[in-house]
Amino acid sequence: MARHRTLMTRVRRGIARWPIVVVALAVLAGLGWTGWMWVDSVLDHRAAALLTSCPAGESTLRIAVTPSAADPIRAAAENWTKQHPIVNDHCVRVQVQSVDSETVLTGLTQNWDEGRLGPRPDAWLPDSTLWVNRLSAQNNNLIGAAGISVATSPVVLATQSAAYDALTAGNLLRWTDLPALSAEPAGWSRYGRPQWGKFRLAVPDPATSPASAMAIQSALAGATAQGTGPVTTAMLAEQPVKNLITQLVSSRAGGAPATPQDAMDGLSKAADVGTASYGAVPVTEVDLYRRNVGKDGAPAPANPLYEVPMGGASPRADFPFVTLAGDWINSIQGTAAQQFRDFLRRPEQQRLLVTAGLRGEGGGEHPKPAPGMRWPAPTEQLVPADATTTQQISASWTAAVEGDLVVSALVDVSAPMGQDGGDGRSQLDWVKDALNGQIDRTVSGSLGLWTFARAVDGDRNYRQVAPVASVGDHVEQLHAAVGQLAPAGAPQLDDSLLAVYRSVLDGYQAGKHNRIVVVVGGAEAGGPNADQLRGQLDRLRDPARPVPISIIAVGTGPDRDQLGAIARASGGTLSVLRSAKGIDATLGQLLSVAG
Repeated sequence: MARHRTLMTRVRRGIARWPIVVVALAVLAGLGWTGWMWVDSVLDHRAAALLTSCPAGESTLRIAVTPSAADPIRAAAENWTKQHPIVNDHCVRVQVQSVDSETVLTGLTQNWDEGRLGPRPDAWLPDSTLWVNRLSAQNNNLIGAAGISVATSPVVLATQSAAYDALTAGNLLRWTDLPALSAEPAGWSRYGRPQWGKFRLAVPDPATSPASAMAIQSALAGATAQGTGPVTTAMLAEQPVKNLITQLVSSRAGGAPATPQDAMDGLSKAADVGTASYGAVPVTEVDLYRRNVGKDGAPAPANPLYEVPMGGASPRADFPFVTLAGDWINSIQGTAAQQFRDFLRRPEQQRLLVTAGLRGEGGGEHPKPAPGMRWPAPTEQLVPADATTTQQISASWTAAVEGDLVVSALVDVSAPMGQDGGDGRSQLDWVKDALNGQIDRTVSGSLGLWTFARAVDGDRNYRQVAPVASVGDHVEQLHAAVGQLAPAGAPQLDDSLLAVYRSVLDGYQAGKHNRIVVVVGGAEAGGPNADQLRGQLDRLRDPARPVPISIIAVGTGPDRDQLGAIARASGGTLSVLRSAKGIDATLGQLLSVAG
């Protein structure tokens, strides 16, 4: 028995080891996988945290946007922010400021009111490149990158329902038809409504209404070879084109409201076109839509106006996104502005713009309800004029409207004005070209010419080379005076400006816009300092005889702070140019604003 137990003990089997190994390996593999996933998750969380923690901090991109585009741009900014944009380790957020374009222009070129408007913007989205042209004409150092269109809106005529029916019953009215149509004593008879009499337009000031400026440009485009533009500065000197401007000015309704919104309000409240002082007003399509539905800050009208589609070459507002430049803007904001601009051009953001009443590239439905709107397919587009010509068109229009602008030009002829101004020409050469062009293009008004430099006229630092006289009657004499300008000597502005100011006061023409335009390119030398000059001008100033002084500072030599203070104290403005090459547009911009 004992042996049997012994045998049994010897043959007993142990537990197999390979299953244990397999299980152990499986457990280890599972733990390894779990560990790896945990580590990977931690790394992902850390990466996400790093992404959203802005290692270099946050940066705000402030964009001033015209009110007609502010809502969709604000919505697009929220979409962009959700993507956690980072520029140079800075998290960027966009702040949209809804500010009308004229306020932005004035603030950037004169004095930005932070208490009312908030901090100055890093980028600007006005409704038209015309505003950018004006900014460049006043201070081209403020343009960081050229504007790129992110939306459009055609310029249309807004009118009452009955007038819409008449104007759209036959062939489409064209902008180029307006000069002849408005010159007829009973222009409405063309459209079967002789009882309405003369076809009159409300034309808000083109210096502040891009729709008016583009409508005028389109009307003048009929004089171009193809009838579609572009209008050129050379054309503005031709008598037939001057006559077209005069026709348009004479046909506009006197006493019409100064802004497109007020003009639309006045027309919508009129009993009918026959009794209204004007029958139509050029506006952008988006502004008409916003007015009809009360999205522009005023109640919707009881009788909405109707959008008249125009035939032929038609203009459009191009809503350019412009990156600004200035000591308050850094490279992060500049880069962020360009990235956000590109984001706005994507189809999904374009649809936001379309649903707000603009035209975009991303499809989408026009807003509903939209009383009075027809959203017509675009016709042939106007080829727009260049920046210089757009300013000169406004200047010609203002001269024709006012008819009483009296300008005394004081031009720096010191040695610095003989320096290179671009394209192998001197600064003074460009100034002379601008003056000659203005003389040729002027529809009405008077001009006198003075020069200044040390001892330019014996022991005097100033000289009158052409007395103030009607431009139309003294074209040759004025050209001859401009031809005399030649650089020599050192700059000497102070006593020169005092002499011209006294001369203008002595010969003040009551009931007219008397003003002084100064071109200065050299640094000041000798004479009373700026504070003394301002004090002397203040003592001479007469509220009954206002004489604003507008100064164009060319190059880096002039002291812009001092010159700006002198200009503002008189009610004038300071324009800053890198070189005199751009002075033609600047001079046109100055003369497009009366007063």
